[in-house]
Amino acid sequence: MRTLYTNGIVFTATGPHAAGLHNEADAVEPPTVEAFVVENGRFLFAGDTAPAAQAAGDGATTVDLGGAFVLPGIIDAHTHLLMTGQALGKVQLRDAETLADLQERLRQAVRDNPALPRVLGSGWLHSALGGAEPTRDLLDAAVPDRPVYLDSNDLHSVWVNSAALAELGIDGSTPDPLGGRIGRGSSGTADGMLYETAAVQIVWPALANAARDEDRDAWLEAAFAHYAAAGVTGAVDMAVGDDDVAAFTRALVRHGGTLPLRVKGHWLIHRRDSTEENLAQVARAQELAAELAANGTAAWLQLCGIKVIVDGVIDSCTAAMKEPYADGSTSGPIWDREALFPVVAAADAAGLQVALHAIGDEASDIALDALEHAVRVNGPADTRRHRIEHLETVTEANVQRLADLGVVASVQPVHADPAIQDNWRAMLGDDRTERAYPWTEFSEAGAVLAISTDAPTAPYQALPNLYVAATRKSAMDPELVANLPRYAMDLADALCHATRDAAYSCRAEASLGQIRPGHLADFTVLAADPLAGPAEDLLANSVLLTVTGGRTVFSAAADTLS
Repeated sequence: MRTLYTNGIVFTATGPHAAGLHNEADAVEPPTVEAFVVENGRFLFAGDTAPAAQAAGDGATTVDLGGAFVLPGIIDAHTHLLMTGQALGKVQLRDAETLADLQERLRQAVRDNPALPRVLGSGWLHSALGGAEPTRDLLDAAVPDRPVYLDSNDLHSVWVNSAALAELGIDGSTPDPLGGRIGRGSSGTADGMLYETAAVQIVWPALANAARDEDRDAWLEAAFAHYAAAGVTGAVDMAVGDDDVAAFTRALVRHGGTLPLRVKGHWLIHRRDSTEENLAQVARAQELAAELAANGTAAWLQLCGIKVIVDGVIDSCTAAMKEPYADGSTSGPIWDREALFPVVAAADAAGLQVALHAIGDEASDIALDALEHAVRVNGPADTRRHRIEHLETVTEANVQRLADLGVVASVQPVHADPAIQDNWRAMLGDDRTERAYPWTEFSEAGAVLAISTDAPTAPYQALPNLYVAATRKSAMDPELVANLPRYAMDLADALCHATRDAAYSCRAEASLGQIRPGHLADFTVLAADPLAGPAEDLLANSVLLTVTGGRTVFSAAADTLS
C-alpha cells in the first residue's frame, strides 16, 4: 500500500545544514520538499508534488498535510525509558521552589494515598533548599512514618528519610561502595544522602526488587505514549539492565513484534572490585546483543553497546574536575584509567559501541585516553561509533581530540536551561562557568553532535529541548537571561542533530534520520514551520502526527489532516 503526503513543508535533513556557521550571512538554507510517498514502511520518494504523485501511482491513499511542517522522526539519543515512565508517576519536584513547597508535596502524596508504602519523588534541585543541606531530618519532618526516596534532578544521588535508610539497612557502620558515598553527619551517622554508586548499586536494586513486572510494563507503555506524543520515534536507552531487556521483550510480544518507537540500548557496566568482574559484564552485553539480534527484531530493539559512568555530576561536586570546586573540595572519578581501559578495549574488540559518561574536564581526559587505548590495542576500524555523554566542562584541546578520534559528542540542551544553573555555577565558582556546555565548539572542530534529553533527569519533550539548543534560554522560565548564547546552535542544525546525527550516533544512519528513498518511514509532523520564525515559537508549536515505520503512533490532528 502506498500513501502520498502532499502540501507540506518537508525538512529532509539530507543536505548541508550550516554546520559550524553561526551568523545569518553564512547560513545555508535547509532543503525542503513538498511531498513524499511511503510504501511498506519506507520512504519511496521525496520531492515536488507532481513527481511525488506520479511515484505514488493510481490507487494510493493521499494525505493533505495542510501546510504543516514535517521532519524525520526525532531520536532521543540518550534517555532512560523505564525510569522516565516510572518518574511520570512520582511526586514531581523539579519546579518546587522552596523546601516548604517540597515538603508539602510529599505530605500531599500521603494524604492522596494513605496506603502508599513508599513516597517516591523525582527531580529535586539543590536551589530549592535555600542553602540548607539535604538531610533525612528534613524529610522526616514531612513524612516520618514510611520510606521516602527522592531522585535528584540529575539522578546521581538519592535523598532519603530515616525510614528509607532503615529499609536499606544503612547505618553509620555501612561502608561506602566503590565509586560512591553515603553522606554522613559529624558523628558519622548516615545523613540521608546517597551519592553515585551508593544510589545506583544500593537504592536502584532495592526499589527494583520492590516493583513487579506489571509495574515495569506500565512504566514502559507510559514512556512510549508520552514520547510518541512528543514526536519521538526512536530512543537510545543509556542504562539497560536485565529488568529493562525483559520489559522490552515483553513489549515486543504485546505489540505484535514491533514497538511504538525504536529502542537501542547500552548495557550499564557497574564498577566492581576486579577487572575480571568488570569484563564479565562486557561479555554479558555481547551475549545479550547476539541473542536479541538472533530474534529478528533488530529494526525495533537492539542492544548496541555499553555505558560506563566515568564520573559524577557538578551539582553534587562528584564530577571529576582538574581543579577544586568553589569550596576547595575535589572528587576523583568513579572509573580510573586502570579499571576503565580493559573494559573499553574489550567492548571495542567485541564490536560494541562504548558510551562514556564524562561531565568533568578530568573525566573527559580519562574517557579519551581509554578510547585511544582501545585503538592502540585493537587496531584501526571503520565501524567504530563511540560516544562521550554530556561533556558539560571540557578543555579546548579535548574538544579537538574528540573530533580527531571520530567520537560522537552526545549532549543534552535541557541540562543547560538557565532555570537549573544557579547551583551548577556556584559549585564551580570561577571562569570555568564561561565555557559551560560548549556545543558549537564540537561542530566547529568537525565532530558529530547528537542531542537528547537524558530523561528523566530533564523533561522528555523534544520541542523545549530544541528551544534551549537554539537559544540557550530557559524553557522553564523564558524570561531568564540566556546561558552563554554564543554556544547556541543554528536551529536547522539542531533539527539535524536530533534526527540525522542522532541516527548516526547509534549506527542507524543508513536507515533512519532522513526523509529519503529507502529509509524507514519514521517522521514527525509539527503544526508550524519552526524555521519560519524566531526559535521562541518552538514553545508554542505542537506535534500533530508521529509515524513510525509508516504506522501512526500518535495523532492530534484527526480534523486537520485528511
